[in-house]
Amino acid sequence: MDKATAIAALSALAHPIRIDAFRLLVQAGGEGLTPSDLVAALDLPYAKLGFHLKELTLAGLVTQEPSGRNVIYRAAYDRMNGLLAYLTEKGYKAKKAGG
Repeated sequence: MDKATAIAALSALAHPIRIDAFRLLVQAGGEGLTPSDLVAALDLPYAKLGFHLKELTLAGLVTQEPSGRNVIYRAAYDRMNGLLAYLTEKGYKAKKAGG
């Protein structure tokens, strides 16, 4: 993972609703959750949830799959693990600002 991808993922998680939704999806595992499940668990309107799921999806942290009349959202464990690996990478040396 590169720095720009890590920043995009961290930015997507930097909101209370998005981090709560992401944590619920991580805990749900491979079965994922429907928007109805998430709306009920987070106690918020669907329209508000839709915006936040879009942000998580654009950052690659969440996938969506049509399932009949529903959409199943799942945490993208590969991206999550890539972000964790990037953040904990040994031997990283930051470049000095301005040069």
